[in-house]
Amino acid sequence: MNKARSNPLNTYAMHGALILYTLIALFPVFVILINSFKSRKAIFREPLALPDAESFSMIGYQTVMKQGDFFLYFQNSLIVTVASLALVLLFGAMAAYALSEYRFRGNTLMGLYLALGIMIPIRIGTVAILEMMVASGLVNTLWALILVYTAQGLPLAVFILSEFMKQVSDDLKNAGRIDGLSEYTIFFRLVLPLVRPAMATVAVFNMIPIWNDLWFPLILAPAEETKTLTLGSQVFIGQFVTDWNAVLSALSMAILPVLILYVIFSRQLIRGITSGAVK
Repeated sequence: MNKARSNPLNTYAMHGALILYTLIALFPVFVILINSFKSRKAIFREPLALPDAESFSMIGYQTVMKQGDFFLYFQNSLIVTVASLALVLLFGAMAAYALSEYRFRGNTLMGLYLALGIMIPIRIGTVAILEMMVASGLVNTLWALILVYTAQGLPLAVFILSEFMKQVSDDLKNAGRIDGLSEYTIFFRLVLPLVRPAMATVAVFNMIPIWNDLWFPLILAPAEETKTLTLGSQVFIGQFVTDWNAVLSALSMAILPVLILYVIFSRQLIRGITSGAVK
């Protein structure tokens, strides 16, 4: 009885902690946004102050629009991120379903092998990846980035989704089989809707590293027509002089898609994180 009564309190405490963490995490974003609307002197004089009539300036956004093709960079980042997330969620969910649903020789070893990708950074193989992309003729193409990010995100996706899929009722799946549903229909219509919180969690955890990555765009797709937003913003950072107004303005516009995704999936994300933590 006492345990049952404590569940709502534990849930509220967990949600309160997540909200507090979110506010702390958003503070640097707030600082970037307010400073993107200030003059250069105001940024360094009062970095935490809100822009006023004296310090307000749009010079950073004007510079971003004039130098470089910002909308092309934004489009490239959006294509790479959306395509990579779609492949990660699709193949990750299918692999997780196979590992959790079917028992076969090597099942455990296969799961451990996929989990190794979480512990071993993909950047260790940068030279080998570059050689493969050169041999395949994919250098300076968006496909090079999509393939790398898909391989990067699959281990975490399989690890998270397999644990959630083990909790899906076997009776529900067996009932679908009795009704004559194929395994693909059971997977897409019965299983996937039940693991949407986990899918949202995987999507958010993979989107942020992909959207903000500088390493692989610099190595695999540095051409002007394939630059991502993060790489394109580096044009305002020089060895001796940095245009902070333009940098902060570009970062502010780059933050918007991440915030929009978080707002859309926030409820599913919290459910995915707290599921199983509070019983």
